[in-house]
Order: sequence, then C-alpha cells, then structure tokens
Amino acid sequence: MNPKIIQGGNFSDHRGSISYVNDFSFKEIERFYIISNSDENPIRAWQGHKLDAKNFYCLNGAFKIHFVKIDNWDNPSKDLVIETVEMSESDSKIVHIPAGYANAIESLESHSKLLSFSTLPLADVSEDDVRYPSDYWVLNG
Repeated sequence: MNPKIIQGGNFSDHRGSISYVNDFSFKEIERFYIISNSDENPIRAWQGHKLDAKNFYCLNGAFKIHFVKIDNWDNPSKDLVIETVEMSESDSKIVHIPAGYANAIESLESHSKLLSFSTLPLADVSEDDVRYPSDYWVLNG
C-alpha cells in the first residue's frame, strides 16, 4: 500500500460548521493521540514503523508531513526520496502513511495540533518503533 490522502469536506450554515472525512474507516484503528510541537522544536523527526500505519488529521494550525519508504531498517539509504504533504485545519483530509515508512512532522504555525490514529496496539509498539536522528534525511523548506 502507498501513502494516500483521504479527502473530506466542510459544511457551514447558520448553526456553525462541520468538518468530516466520511471515507476514513476506523476499522483497524487501535489508538490515537494529539501532537503539538513546541515553537523551539517545530519538527519531530524521524520515526519509522515496520508494522504500524499512521493516519494524520490537522485539528489546528498547519503541518507538513514528510515521509520516506525505508529500504533497510538497520541502515537505510541517506538518498531516499522525501515526500511531503501539507495540511491545515481548513483542509479536512487525512494523510495515511502505511507501515514501512518513517515520518517527520513539521508544525508550520504556533499552537498547531495534529491528531494521529495508529493501527498497532500499544503492547506491540516496542517491536515496531524505529527512530533515526532528526537530521538523517535533510528537509528542504
């Protein structure tokens, strides 16, 4: 499976507004958390997942989600192509990153909040999580 964007939408009337992503399935979701990077460290990088798929939804502000397909978990190439998707609170979309990738989450505004849905139970995370130095792959703007 490849990374993909699951597009949603927004609806507004005199009562207020609703943001939705009706084509997103919670069938395989095990847990979720909210990420809010500090202004001093707006990039959280690089975390790889052999088994866990990640699904990101911007609650507030804006983010860049960077990701690379890992070629070798013990010694990945430094020349892997970094793909990037921008998202903001007005987009109403989910960025799906399947297992087999490492990601970096970059806040573009202060007080940005990102909702992350994970497919792996917490008990199995220690076998899955692979961290690389924040400068292992260099982000260019």
